[in-house]
Order: sequence, then structure tokens, then C-alpha cells
Amino acid sequence: MADIRTSSMGGVPRGETADRPASPSVGDVFYNGTLGCLEIYTADGWYASSAPMAIPTIGTATQSNSQSTYAATSSASVAFTEGSGGGLPNTFTATSNPGSITAQASSSPITVTGLTNGTSYTFTVVGTNNFGTSAATSSSNSVTPSTVPQAPTIGTATKVDGVSATLAFTAGATGGSTITNYKYSTDGTTYTALSPAQTTSPLTISGLTANTTYTLYLKAVNANGDSAASSASNSFDTNVPSVTGGTLSSDSTYYYRTFTSSGNLVVSNSSLSLDVLVIAGGGGAGQDVSGGGGAGGILYKTSHTLSPGTTAVAVGAGGASGDPGVNGVNSTFGLLTAMGGGGGGYYYAGAGLNGGSGGGAAGQSDGSTKSGGSSTQTSNNGGTGYGNAAGSASGSSNYNGSGGGGAGGSSSNATGGSGTNGGIGLNTWSSWATATSTGDAGYYAGGGGGGSNSGQGSRSGGLGGGGYGAPRGGSAAANGTTNTGGGGGGSGAGGAAAGAGGSGLVIVRYLKGAVA
Repeated sequence: MADIRTSSMGGVPRGETADRPASPSVGDVFYNGTLGCLEIYTADGWYASSAPMAIPTIGTATQSNSQSTYAATSSASVAFTEGSGGGLPNTFTATSNPGSITAQASSSPITVTGLTNGTSYTFTVVGTNNFGTSAATSSSNSVTPSTVPQAPTIGTATKVDGVSATLAFTAGATGGSTITNYKYSTDGTTYTALSPAQTTSPLTISGLTANTTYTLYLKAVNANGDSAASSASNSFDTNVPSVTGGTLSSDSTYYYRTFTSSGNLVVSNSSLSLDVLVIAGGGGAGQDVSGGGGAGGILYKTSHTLSPGTTAVAVGAGGASGDPGVNGVNSTFGLLTAMGGGGGGYYYAGAGLNGGSGGGAAGQSDGSTKSGGSSTQTSNNGGTGYGNAAGSASGSSNYNGSGGGGAGGSSSNATGGSGTNGGIGLNTWSSWATATSTGDAGYYAGGGGGGSNSGQGSRSGGLGGGGYGAPRGGSAAANGTTNTGGGGGGSGAGGAAAGAGGSGLVIVRYLKGAVA
């Protein structure tokens, strides 16, 4: 060991760092030639006397508050190691970047509070004593504080059907980490995560039990876990209706109830939302080189709500053939009404009759042109009506008949001795036709074909059950198809009988989940 000398001032020992006294007492002093300063011994070791503190060494920064409990702001613990060779320690200060949020402590670690969740921070530390402040440490590792989300604010729970409901809510603060899903509870104890995940209001809650009363609770979920629970929602029930009436059939999504004759649809226990298709009876054709019968009108209404009770259903009959043809009979579902198809004109009175779709006109020998009937089908009680006019027929010595109008289109004008085809029906409800085994190749409400004074072949009825019109000397014209609302086919020259209109039809459908 080097020779320890004493200074000329009061006998203070001096030398290099290694020459410090081996067993110093608190308060001993030493002139340190290595560091170039007077040192004093404290309970924590040797420190420079009358000098600023040495630069600390930065340690690890970590979030210090719990991530499993929501907090509006968070805190971080910043560890450091006190520097050596500096003055006596006093206070250490940690500073955040960004924000310059500071906190002080006399030793490691320093807890920095008031940090914004979701923001990335680094920290530096300086030491301060009575003689000044050290330089800052290098930056710490980055810390992004976050917690579980704030509890959501519950809104209104509403039944969708017997197995599901919607739940409105207002999201709380995210806690600095994105909300990835919600969990719901029906008892406030057991929570189920939504699958697939949902994050926007309203939520759809599935898997409920029909005819049960529920109250819902909600928790938000992020990477840190679940929020506290919301308050309870309103109480609601999943009561579902019981339905009778008509012939029941179904596809993968809907139940259908088909009425081919008049009856009642009975709904009990709860209201029911359904779609309604009402088709009136088709018009009968006129006699003697006549116009075809017009198709029955169609009325369609979506999302029609029925309260518990009985709804009367009337299925209109097809109109008879005659001089002129007779209009088909209206079909109704409660107050929803489809108008019967117009009867076709006949040789002595050529104009077609107005109806759900107009009846076809018959040509006259006086050379005048006779008009086909117009559609009287209107929308009522929120439904949408479908029907079209029939074509006209010219006179001279060539008698002819135009086809009846169809729900999907008008018939063309008849000239010369030739009749025209009936107007086409509609295949808008082809999926209904398939599920209920009704309709004509997926169509409903086609017009009847016009009769002819020529030897040409029969005039086709419109797709949707319209009967074909007879040619001169041919066999009898065809009736409209039963339960399609098709118009009857017109008669040809030579006394062949004209066709009657086909009867109407009423179908309702509703979601399978809407009933027990």
C-alpha cells in the first residue's frame, strides 16, 4: 500500500482512492488524490465534500399501478443506481418524455404518477444536493401504461326474437388498450364473451331461451382483461308467438303458412312480424273470339306486425267466363286487399273490364278499336300493389282478342284475326313458390291468352297460371291455374268455350327464430 501522509492542514490523511482508511468512522475525512477532492465518510460510504452529486446510472422503468383495475392515469417505477465519486446525496428527480412529468425520491426507485394510458414514455434521472445538480442519465427503456377498460354504460335491451336480443351501450375509456370484445351476463355473475367478437353498439346477444325474462350486464375486454361490470339493463322477455292457420311449410330461414281457401291466421302469446303475399282471383275470359281474363292483383307487404289475435283470410275465387267475362274475387288478409282480375271482353261488347290486372279486349266487326281493361290494384296499408293493363283489339271483319294483363306486364294489342298472349306474371316470390309448392314455374298472376278468329295455334297465357286462348275451330280455352290468380284464356271462333279465372292465394312467412 502507498504511504499515507497527512496534510499540513489539521493532519487530514491523503493519498489515492486505495489509500482510504481501512476502518473509517462516520465523519472521517480523506484528501483523495485520484478524484482530486476532499471526501467524508458517511453511513453510506465515501462522498466528495462540497461537490454536486455524481451522474446516476439509469435502470429499468416499469408500470407500477395494477393493469387489472381501471385507472384514468397510470404510474411508472423508475429504477436507478446512484453514481460514485460525487457529492453527498440529497434528492433524485425522474423526468418523463414526453410530457416532462417529474417525481422525486431520496433513493431508487422513483414513482412517477399522472401518466396518460396508451402513451409511450421514457425517463431520465438527475441527482441534486446543496452544491448543484448532476447531468442526466441516458434514457430508460420505454413504458406504455395501460389498464383494463372503464366499465361501459348500459343502454336498452330489446328482444329481437325468442332466442336473441340487442343491447345498446356507451363505451367507457379504453384504459389505453383497444377494446377487443364485450362479455355479457344474465345474472351478474357468469359472463360470456361474444363470438364472433363485437365492439359497437348495439350488441346482438344470441343463445337466449324463449319465453324467459332477462336482465343483462356488460363488461368490456382489452389485452389487460375485463372491465368492471356495468349496471343492470332494463328487464325484457323473450316471449314468442304461437301461430296456427293455413298449411305450414318451411325453408332454411322461414316458416310459411299458405291459404288456398279462406280461413284464419291465429297469433297468440306475443306479437309477430311477418311478410304477406295476397293474390286475388283471376278474371274470366269473354265468349266468342274474346279477350283473355286479367290476372288477379297482387299486394305484398313486408314486416307486417300482428298483435295476438285472429286475422281473417279470404281467398278470392276466379271469375267465370261470360259475355263479358266476370272479374275475379278479391283476396284479403285482414285489411290488406288484392283486387280481382278484370273480365275479358266478348264479341258484342269488346272492351275488357278493369281489375287487379285488366281484362283483354275483343275486336268488333264495325272496325272500332276496343280498349283493354286497366289495373285497379293499389297499394294499401303499407303494402305494394302489382297489376297491369291489357292490350286493345281492332275491329273490321277480323275478330280477335287481346290477352289479359299480368301482374308483371301488360299484354300486346290484337290486330287482324290473331289473338295475343297474356301478360306475364311475377317471379319475385319464386323462393316462396318453391317452399310452398305453389305458383307456375315460380311465377304468379299471369294473364289469360286472347282468343283468335284464325286457324293459328293457341295464344299462350302469361307465365303465372294464365290460361291459353283458343284458335278458330280449336278446343276449349284453358282456365287460369288454381291458386295462382291466373286469368282465363279467351275463346276462338267456332263456339269453343272460354276459360274461367284461377283462384287466388294468400301466403305469409316469418323467421323461424320468431316462434318457439
